[in-house]
Amino acid sequence: MIEVPSLPEGFLDGVKKFIQFTIKNAKAKGVVVGLSGGVDSSVVLKLCVESLGNENVFALIMPEDTSNKEDTDDAIEFARNLGVSYKLVDISPILRAIGVNIDVKSQSALINIKPRVRMTILYAYANELNYLVAGTSNKTELLLGYFTKYGDGASDFLPIGDLYKTQVKKLAKVIDIPEKIINKTPSAGLYPGQTDEGELGLSYDVIDKILYAYELGYSPAEISSILDIKNEKVTRIINMVHKNRHKRRAPYIFKVSLRTPFVDYD
Repeated sequence: MIEVPSLPEGFLDGVKKFIQFTIKNAKAKGVVVGLSGGVDSSVVLKLCVESLGNENVFALIMPEDTSNKEDTDDAIEFARNLGVSYKLVDISPILRAIGVNIDVKSQSALINIKPRVRMTILYAYANELNYLVAGTSNKTELLLGYFTKYGDGASDFLPIGDLYKTQVKKLAKVIDIPEKIINKTPSAGLYPGQTDEGELGLSYDVIDKILYAYELGYSPAEISSILDIKNEKVTRIINMVHKNRHKRRAPYIFKVSLRTPFVDYD
């Protein structure tokens, strides 16, 4: 049986040093975190507080008309309990202004504006404060491309980017994230009733096992047999990893010189 491992040994000490080094190396003063009230952003916020002190961490809570009020309330309560400065920014007026000024009708195009608006606000405050934006994406989301390009996928560094979703939940218990946040149904909150697992068609527990087995080098057929999951479901998850590769890399460049930005020039 394939099981996603527990947290890597020494993860907590290592990630705190990583956060501290990243901020120091950038000559930044602290970090900005987009706080949704979900487990991923809550974990990142607390890791940053434990690494830098609450006086060097700023949380932005950015609901809109269709956001779950409970999530907003949980985010505010969590920020207050950690003693971090935070700001509540209702992005609804911004979304309405964009909506009436562009000729876009598809739901997919419109809902992806939300995380891109939030990204713009995060970076506005990061620039103002000389802070870095701490990303809240986990490994499962990054591999599947289950994020908005240049939206919630945009950040300066990713403290939990190499932890599967199920590992993040284990970490949340270790660092005492409230149970009501840990046990929430995962949702990006892009539209009413949206859930991650509903859109993906499988639970994160199953998805992570598929991804971890693929990481270990098992073929889709072998994964299907070992996990007793239909081959088409395994193949669909693996195909998402490959199809969304463009989301995990810098823009493609037509290379014509000796050294090229994003290719072989830092």
